[in-house]
Amino acid sequence: MSAVLRERVATGAPLIRMQQLRKVYRKKQAGGRTEEFLAVSDVSMDIHEGDMVSLVGPSGCGKSTLLKILSGLHGHDGGTLQIGGGAGGAPFNAGRDVGMVFQQPVLLKWRTILENVMLPADILGLDRKKARVRAHELLEMVGLTGFADKLPYELSGGMQQRAAIARALIHDPKLVLMDEPFGALDALTREKMNLEMLRIWEETGKTFVVVTHSIQEAVFLGTHCAVLTAGPARMADFFPIDLPAPRRLHLKTSPAFGDYVRRVYDLLGVE
Repeated sequence: MSAVLRERVATGAPLIRMQQLRKVYRKKQAGGRTEEFLAVSDVSMDIHEGDMVSLVGPSGCGKSTLLKILSGLHGHDGGTLQIGGGAGGAPFNAGRDVGMVFQQPVLLKWRTILENVMLPADILGLDRKKARVRAHELLEMVGLTGFADKLPYELSGGMQQRAAIARALIHDPKLVLMDEPFGALDALTREKMNLEMLRIWEETGKTFVVVTHSIQEAVFLGTHCAVLTAGPARMADFFPIDLPAPRRLHLKTSPAFGDYVRRVYDLLGVE
C-alpha cells in the first residue's frame, strides 16, 4: 500500500462499527405461526473512512443482508451497529450518505446515460445545474466521456456498470456499497473493471464495502478482507491486506498475493 493510502486508511474513530451483529428474518405461516430464519449470527468489524473492504464467503451466507443493514434498508436484531461520524464527526444519513451499486447496472432504458447518473440527485432534490456538472465530471472519471447522450442499450455491459458506479457517486456519499458488482461480466472485462474500481477509489477517497464470491477479487481490491462462513453469517476473520500500490494485474502472480488467497481458502475450508 502506498504511503498516501496508508495515511488515509488509518486512523481515528471508525466510520462503521459492528459488534456481534445479528439478523433474523421472520415469515408468517398458516395458522399464525411465525417461522424464523437466522441470516446473520455474529459479525464484528471496524471500517474506517477510506477503507476498501471486501466481503467474501459462500453463496447465501448473509453478505447481501449485511449490505442491506448498512444501507438502512433492513434493521438488525442483536448486537450493535454504529455508523457515522468518522474524522469529521458529522451525523450519518443513510438516504443521503450511501451509494449503491448492484450486480446488474439497473439503468432506466428510457433515460440517457447522463440522466441515469443524475437520478439520485433528482430523487434527493439536489441542485440540478450543479448535479449536471458533477455528472459530466463523473462520466469523465469512469471513462464515459462522449457517451452522456447515449441510451443504455448502446453501451456494453462493462460500460453500463461504469455508469452505475458514477450514479452511486453523484450525491457525494460517504459510503459506497457494492453487491457483486462485476459478477455478470466476462472474465476479461471483470479484470479491467477491478483496475477501474481501484482507480476510482483512489481518486475519490470514498469508503467502499464490496461483496464478492471471488477470493482473488477480494484480495486484489481490498485494504481489508472480511471472510464470512456459510450461513448464517459468522465472522471467520477480518484482516488487513498489505499489498503494494498501485495494484496491477501482475500482482496476482506474486507470493504475497498467493499467501492472502490461501489464507481465505483455509478459513473457508477449501482444499
